[in-house]
Amino acid sequence: MKKILLLFVTIAAFSYQANSQQIAENALGLRLGDSDGFGAEISYQRALSDINRLEFGLGWRDKSDYSAYRIVGLYQWIWTLDGNFNWYAGAGGGLASFSFDNDDIDGETALFVAGDIGIEYNFEFPLLLSLDFRPEFGFGDLNDDLDFDIALGVRYQF
Repeated sequence: MKKILLLFVTIAAFSYQANSQQIAENALGLRLGDSDGFGAEISYQRALSDINRLEFGLGWRDKSDYSAYRIVGLYQWIWTLDGNFNWYAGAGGGLASFSFDNDDIDGETALFVAGDIGIEYNFEFPLLLSLDFRPEFGFGDLNDDLDFDIALGVRYQF
């Protein structure tokens, strides 16, 4: 009898968790962060289901000796923490194009892989605030290291 009761409680808890999840179908906004210089990214999120989504970003990074343009795509899983708070994790990759201020170094285009983990707050009105951590590992002659990108996201949901 205890096993049946435990099974029932477990199924009820997972059902409640699945039904309480609410993510917007679409979200568009900015992601502002720092990884070897200030960066801004136009970010678009597209829900695939109640528990996962795709995120695409088109960004720019600037440091004293270089600038970079980047495009990134991530697949994310979302879990409810409490009420309107969610946390998420994901993986993906992208392409970056670097240009250097030093005339001795040519620009380069490089691929990178990225992970993503963060927390977000979904307001009652169509605003989504997030704080995330995105480790990125680059593949290229000049971009072959591990960068840690921490950013604040502000997105309009529709």
